[in-house]
Amino acid sequence: MPKPVLQIIIGSTRPGRVGLPVAQWFEGAAREQAAFEIELIDLAEVALPLFDEPGHPIARQYMHPHTIAWSESVDRADAFVFVIPEYNHSYNAAIKNALDFLHSEWNYKPVGFVSYGGVAAGTRAMTALKPVVAALRMFPVVEAVNVPFVAQFIDDEGRFVPNDVLAMGAAGMLAELAKLEGALRQLRVGADG
Repeated sequence: MPKPVLQIIIGSTRPGRVGLPVAQWFEGAAREQAAFEIELIDLAEVALPLFDEPGHPIARQYMHPHTIAWSESVDRADAFVFVIPEYNHSYNAAIKNALDFLHSEWNYKPVGFVSYGGVAAGTRAMTALKPVVAALRMFPVVEAVNVPFVAQFIDDEGRFVPNDVLAMGAAGMLAELAKLEGALRQLRVGADG
């Protein structure tokens, strides 16, 4: 049986963002854990416009090539990790827009969060996003990686270098995602017919 697919989605699209090196570090940690096939998805490259489908996503009658491609990408995933910044005490627009484009493609899949920011470590963004993913029938794991004062973990080459606490948080979250993905698999199979 093939490994389930974990998509690590970089939520920030801002030039100069630190989300990219944070996600690259987490991708390495996920590959070492070896429970999933890993796909790194960069919303800056996906380049979705503001939601522009005429129909409701629940119908899956997409009109635009960018939506069809996004649907196919998300549909093939079995679990997600969102690498998200905190903007003004909440999540950023790009991750909300990416979620809103689709509906059933997200259903019955576990999600973890790697958040980053200043003193709050992105926790307000993560907390605000949890009801959004719950409305899409996603299942957030309790374990998370929350990075305070993220710039302190970026080295002179632009790489993210975690401390032991962040590395342990990543390992714990990945273990929970693997457990929950297996438990939710039957619901996804049932939902597909």
